[in-house]
Amino acid sequence: MSGASDASAESRPRRRGRTTALIGAAALLGVVAGTCAGYVVQAGREPAKLPSLSQPVIKQAKGDVEPLPAAQDRRLRTDGDLRKLLLKKPDGAREADWLPRDGWMDLATYADSYDNPGDKFSALVTDEFRRAAVTGWRAGSSYSAEIRLVQYRQDDSLAAVDASHNLQDWAEAEPATDSWSIPGTGDGRAYVHNQSSLYSAEAQAWRGDISMEIWVYSDKPIGKKAIMDLAERQMERL
Repeated sequence: MSGASDASAESRPRRRGRTTALIGAAALLGVVAGTCAGYVVQAGREPAKLPSLSQPVIKQAKGDVEPLPAAQDRRLRTDGDLRKLLLKKPDGAREADWLPRDGWMDLATYADSYDNPGDKFSALVTDEFRRAAVTGWRAGSSYSAEIRLVQYRQDDSLAAVDASHNLQDWAEAEPATDSWSIPGTGDGRAYVHNQSSLYSAEAQAWRGDISMEIWVYSDKPIGKKAIMDLAERQMERL
């Protein structure tokens, strides 16, 4: 209760002293008197001649508006094949055998990647899940990477934003975690988790109706440069 009272007090405007109030009242009377005098003087003058309200009509330009080229029309890209926007696997890396071969994750498959698939399934229905494109690869004996582009319809909510922020909350709750802002993404962030038998890193960001997720695992420490490079290059394609 004391906190509420303090907050209320701080939001209340400070009361002025009696002298200040009297000065303010006198000033107000002076303004009113001056205004009345101005009206009297103005009333005795002849009406000023104002310019005509009629102005020349500006003709509307004719012809069709040229559409944006495909390279600049983001909507055209993201409504097409999302898999084409995913980063290509590095030279020498092997395809991820744990992912769908066609590169798509439907609602059930995506929900099944979470600890509580049933709850996640219901949440994705509410969030108007549309589709998810995924790619991944293996390199060396234990390094693996996975990138997901999850798209939402967003008729009633900004689900891509919420999804990204929720994943960021989970990442920040992990102990021994370092994080950095991803340039050009607004509030996108990259994380390296250092306390584990298997090192991991992730990046979470969004653009428009798409939430980007990157997950990296290795038996060796993962540096900032590695996860940031993946995140920046992937976001540049959206």
